[in-house]
Amino acid sequence: MPKASGYAAFNATSPLGPFAFERRDLLGSDVRIEILFCGVCHSDLHTARNEWGGTQYPVVPGHEIVGRVTAVGSAVTQFKVGQVVGVGCMVDSCGHCHECREGLENYCKPGFILTYNSPDKHTGKMTYGGYSDSIVVDQRFVLRISDKVDLAATAPLLCAGITTWSPLRHWNVSRGQRVGIIGLGGLGHMGLKFAHALGAHTILFTTSAAKSADARRLGADEVVLVNDAAQMGKYGDSLDFILNTASAALDLNQYLGMLKLDGTLCLVGAPDRPHSALGAMGLVWRRRAVAGSLIGGIRQTQEMLDFCAANNIVSDIEMIQMSQINQAYERMLKGDVRYRFVIDMRSLKKG
Repeated sequence: MPKASGYAAFNATSPLGPFAFERRDLLGSDVRIEILFCGVCHSDLHTARNEWGGTQYPVVPGHEIVGRVTAVGSAVTQFKVGQVVGVGCMVDSCGHCHECREGLENYCKPGFILTYNSPDKHTGKMTYGGYSDSIVVDQRFVLRISDKVDLAATAPLLCAGITTWSPLRHWNVSRGQRVGIIGLGGLGHMGLKFAHALGAHTILFTTSAAKSADARRLGADEVVLVNDAAQMGKYGDSLDFILNTASAALDLNQYLGMLKLDGTLCLVGAPDRPHSALGAMGLVWRRRAVAGSLIGGIRQTQEMLDFCAANNIVSDIEMIQMSQINQAYERMLKGDVRYRFVIDMRSLKKG
C-alpha cells in the first residue's frame, strides 16, 4: 500500500500534527491524485474537535481537494494521468438506491462515504481526507476541473460552492427574483456570487456593518444590518427565496415574514443548538416553506464547476502553509478569514 503523509488530529484537544499513513492500493476503477490544494471547512474543525461526536482518531480532515492525477486503475475511462481534478465531501455511496440512481449520491439512503472519518468499504479502515499529499478515489467521485482557473481558489467550490449552488438551482433562482443571503462567510460569499451570476436581485443580511463594501463587491445589490429593526422592517413579503448560511441559531420567524407567497427559506448552516421555534401562522398564511439542503450530487457538482469556469467564479481565499492549520482554526472561530483558508500542499514537504 502506498505511503502518504499529512496532518491529523490525534484527540479532541491536541493541535493537529504530522501523520504518516497508507492509502489503499489502486483498484480497477480508482484514481490516484497528488493533492495540490485543500480548502479548510468549518466541518473540519468540528470533526477534529469531536464537536459533532463520532470522530475516530487519528482523523485527517479536508474535503475541498484539487490535485493532479498520477495513476489510474485498469478500468478507469474518465480520467488520465496529468489531468487536473477535484474531490469533494464524498468518495463513495451505495450506487443502487433510488437517490444514487438519480444522481443524488449526497442523499444516498444507506449513507454516502465521507472523504474523511468514514469507513472505507474496500479496506474496512477509516477514510483520511485532504490534509495530505495524496488520495485514492473511485472515478465516480472524481470531478473535472479546468486548467484555466485559479486552482487554489477553486478548491473551496468542492464544499462551500456546491453547498450554496445546489439549493439555488433546486429552487430555480433566476433573473428577476429577489433573493436573500443570511451571513457572509465561506458559504455566504459563494451564495452571493452565485445568486448574482444567476441574475437575481441579491440582498445580504449581516450583523457586521464592516462587511458592507465586501458584500457589494461580491454581488450584493443591497446590504441589511440584522440588528437594525428599521432596515429589517422594509423587507416584509418581498423575497422569493432566502438562503441561510449562518452557523449560529437564529430567530427564523423574522425571515419567514420577508417571504412572498410560496417563498422558501432554505437552511444550509449547521448551528450547534436549535433555531427558535417557528410560528405556524407565518407559514400557513402565505404558503411559505422552510427547507434544508446538503451539498449536491456528483452531476450537479460538475455542473457547478463548469459554470464557474465559464463565468470566472472562484472563492475568495487566504493561502496558508500546512504548519499554520492550528492558527487557522483559531482564526476561523473568530471569523477572521475572508473567506476561506486554502492549504498549499507543497508546504507539507517543508515539514
